[in-house]
Amino acid sequence: MLAKRLSNLHPYVPGEQPKDRDYIKLNANENPYPPHKSVGEAVAKAAGENLSKLGLYPDPDSTELRKAIAKMLNETGGVFCNTKIEGEKCTPDEKDRIPFEVTPEMIFCGNGSDEVLSFVFYTFFDSDRPLIFPNFTYSFYPVYCGYYNIPMMQVPLKSDWTLDSGRMIEEAQKNDSGIIFANPNAPTGISMNRSDVADMIRRAPKDRIFIVDEAYCDFGGESCLPLLKDFKNLVIVRTFSKSLSFAGMRLGYVVSSPELIQAVFTVKNSFNHFPVDFLAQTAAIASCKSCWYYAENAKKVARDRDDFTSFLKDHGYFVIDSTTNFVFTKKEGHTGEELYQAVKKAGILIRHFNTPGIEDFVRITIGTPSQMQELKSVMEKI
Repeated sequence: MLAKRLSNLHPYVPGEQPKDRDYIKLNANENPYPPHKSVGEAVAKAAGENLSKLGLYPDPDSTELRKAIAKMLNETGGVFCNTKIEGEKCTPDEKDRIPFEVTPEMIFCGNGSDEVLSFVFYTFFDSDRPLIFPNFTYSFYPVYCGYYNIPMMQVPLKSDWTLDSGRMIEEAQKNDSGIIFANPNAPTGISMNRSDVADMIRRAPKDRIFIVDEAYCDFGGESCLPLLKDFKNLVIVRTFSKSLSFAGMRLGYVVSSPELIQAVFTVKNSFNHFPVDFLAQTAAIASCKSCWYYAENAKKVARDRDDFTSFLKDHGYFVIDSTTNFVFTKKEGHTGEELYQAVKKAGILIRHFNTPGIEDFVRITIGTPSQMQELKSVMEKI
């Protein structure tokens, strides 16, 4: 009764969603700060004054939203953590300044970056050659390879947990393959600088898509947005879930050349013509207009991340220096499961992976200062 393709599916397992008690939730890389108040006001106004619009289909192309995202990227350079804030105005740090104007035609929006990634996988990768990505990275990549019957080649990270870019390029050249990786990477939290990514793209097959997933870039990485000027095969995937406190609303987007964006639209319009609903578009536009607020929050998260990293090192933990809103850590003499259970017993959820090679690590989302203080009081006793 079931389709044969079902046997290729190995579903993604999200962070634990508690139902039995009220935990401090530091296991899903959500933003600890709420959206700006203008977001709630915009949604309330839209639903109150335009209630009939809830019975109508939304703009299928997210036209105004794409304009708002383009403006936000031009004003921030794509890295909130580095953005200069003057009142309610943002300007990019000089090293993040994009050397061209990002336009709405360069942007595609979808119902969360996971859906966006699904469209991207279907648009650019086939079953005739493997897709190259690291062995420890966002675990939805192999899920989509199974979903779309795309062969995959997972390249081990180096011993220092950085991407083995040389080996990835070798495999891409040998197989004439595309590449995808998260930058900063998850769950390790390490980022690759823009010049090294540019070097990878120069050496990668020119007629294959090169995807950089920048879900966590706002917390301290270097965005590859400026590289779109020189590389027509570059596709950048980003999300509102992390730095824009939008995990509960669902919005992701792609930035690339207008030609490649139009190809993704073709796939979207063959699957779901209306992925981003009216209220999500309304809320996201309001978020873009308050990017200064989210830049302030990203700076706070980065500061508390560095403070927590120092705390862990001072208390005997091994920590990989992170440029994200989480840290990846372990402690000699304890399994990752033991760390996870000890913290959970105290009413705090963190993430543990049973994946061989990283089973001794836990991934900890950076929460508010009070949440992190409570976590410190638990972890210093382990």
